[in-house]
Amino acid sequence: MKIPSFKDLILFENDEVIVINKPPLVASVDERTGGEINMLRMAKGYWDDAQICHRLDKETSGALIFAKTPEAYRSISMQFEHREVKKIYHAVIDGTHAFDNKLVDLPIANLGKGNVVIDKYEGKRAETVFTAIKFYKHFTLVECLPKTGRMHQIRIHLATQRASIVADEMYGGKYPMLSKFKKGYRLAKDEVEQPLIRRFALHAYEVSFKLLNGEILTVKADYPKDFATLLKLLDKFDM
Repeated sequence: MKIPSFKDLILFENDEVIVINKPPLVASVDERTGGEINMLRMAKGYWDDAQICHRLDKETSGALIFAKTPEAYRSISMQFEHREVKKIYHAVIDGTHAFDNKLVDLPIANLGKGNVVIDKYEGKRAETVFTAIKFYKHFTLVECLPKTGRMHQIRIHLATQRASIVADEMYGGKYPMLSKFKKGYRLAKDEVEQPLIRRFALHAYEVSFKLLNGEILTVKADYPKDFATLLKLLDKFDM
């Protein structure tokens, strides 16, 4: 996958912050294996003093905030700590689910090495609100509003509702295959069907936070090509 230049990913920039539309399948920071390109490394190549203010899972696309100054970094970090940053995600989930401001309030325990579980005794408070945006025969496009910022929060909370994000194998999601819902679908001889999306379909659609002057900045991130293509095919064949 060809990664655009950092400059081409920028959605908003001023003297304090940079907000980008992170591509899918690119890590936010250095991973244990090292060597791979990541968003923080790209940001520092664009602005020497750039600091990342939060993280998105490698497979998740969408709005990601960088601070250009120590003052901006401290301010945004405090806003995250006090739950003052509003983040809206969009996800495509398995099945039809009529969520209408559905609050999932289930504590999450981090077991390390990228593993989390719902644990009512050892877990930390985690709240997410879900609202269905669009219904398909076999899927739902849903808005996810996390009130807290636990690892894999949206993914595991959806899984508890039997509404796993498509292609999220870790939490029971299945890869969406066109043959499952397109009538008359046929493969050519010796052809192997490919999934409609190769990573879990979660996108950080919008983020809102305060600038140093107190002004609230809201930035929206368009869907990347793979997410948009998935929805286009569902619109055409699964309505």
